Amino acid sequence: MRLRNALVVLAAVTGLAAASLSISLAAVPPPQPGTLTRYDITGTYVSGVSSGGYLANQLHVAYSSVFQGAGIFSAGAYDCAQNNLNTALYACMDTFQARKTPAELEQLTRNRAAAGTLDPPQNLSGDPVWLFHGSADDTVARVVNDDLATYYRDFGARVAYNNTTAAGHAWVSPIGPNACGATASPYVNKCGIDVVREMLGHLTGPVNAAASALSGKLVQFDQNAYVPGGNAASVSMGREGFAYVPRSCETGPCKLMVTLHGCYQYFGLVGNALLVSAYLNEYADTNNMIVLYPQATTMTGNPRGCWDWWGYQSPQYALKTGPQMTAVMNMVKALSAGGPPPTTTTTTTTTTPPVSECVTASNYAHTVAGRAYVTLGQTYALGSHQSLGLWNTFTTSTLRQASPNHWVKC
Repeated sequence: MRLRNALVVLAAVTGLAAASLSISLAAVPPPQPGTLTRYDITGTYVSGVSSGGYLANQLHVAYSSVFQGAGIFSAGAYDCAQNNLNTALYACMDTFQARKTPAELEQLTRNRAAAGTLDPPQNLSGDPVWLFHGSADDTVARVVNDDLATYYRDFGARVAYNNTTAAGHAWVSPIGPNACGATASPYVNKCGIDVVREMLGHLTGPVNAAASALSGKLVQFDQNAYVPGGNAASVSMGREGFAYVPRSCETGPCKLMVTLHGCYQYFGLVGNALLVSAYLNEYADTNNMIVLYPQATTMTGNPRGCWDWWGYQSPQYALKTGPQMTAVMNMVKALSAGGPPPTTTTTTTTTTPPVSECVTASNYAHTVAGRAYVTLGQTYALGSHQSLGLWNTFTTSTLRQASPNHWVKC
């Protein structure tokens, strides 16, 4: 059962590799410490896999006036999780629980746009969107990915959807280290086809052949400069981010591709597999495109380094004001306008929230209501992660809400 994935893949599924492609394999240059500086950006796109695919969709929807298209491997429709870990696990990966329909999420998008927390969804009309779901992917259910296709189509986006390749849960690349059907670290698979070229062709138009030797530089920058408050770790982002800048972009116009890794795939845990093996740098070099690789990391409530698509760090995670969303957008603005965002001083008024009433219920009922979550048969309070015992209808616990999305024992 897919519950054991618990937001990331914990088991390997082997598959047969397809016939090999004739490809160019270019070594990534060593990172050079630096900052994000201004380039002549002519178009901005976003791509991602798994949790990075969810964040890519959030960015595209929230900032549809900035992003002109999206490429997404294995994710669901905008804010499927509804700020609830159980919904994320059991409705937006598995389908044991009911999830919001695309029509309901489309109306949610309109409502938020009317309130000014998202850009107008009319901007999505005509945008190129490329989606991928492998037929061997049992981490995110196919019907969840189908919802994403419906969501985009209903807003008038030009959707291309590859759902016939026998891939596991992964980014698919001609130089991926894993077999096509695998679902295992580092989640970059080789399937005998070049879906990266397919994706870029749909998003940006005809593409030149990939480079066999990279001419550009890999910039390693401090992500603290782009995170609200200046503390990347506080929003589950790593200290270092990366950007591949082709030599041609130093003097001429270029496109920008923001690429977001999945869970367990950030730079510090499984290394630089996506940065090295996504096959984007090779196309960037010959197609005048900068690739930005922001990096998430672990924190309490996010032990596997996922991007925030269910509210582990902030209930605003899917809005323009979401901390990770703001950080990535600050990076995009720096590459488009130059330099990190100015430092601002804000005054915060602290108020003491009222103490909520204690709720006594079975551990099963707590999880269904979003007050707790389950891992390996044990129940934990949402937010505080206090142990509540076995997950069943017989074991009871008493909880109260200490703050939004944070429950503690009474």
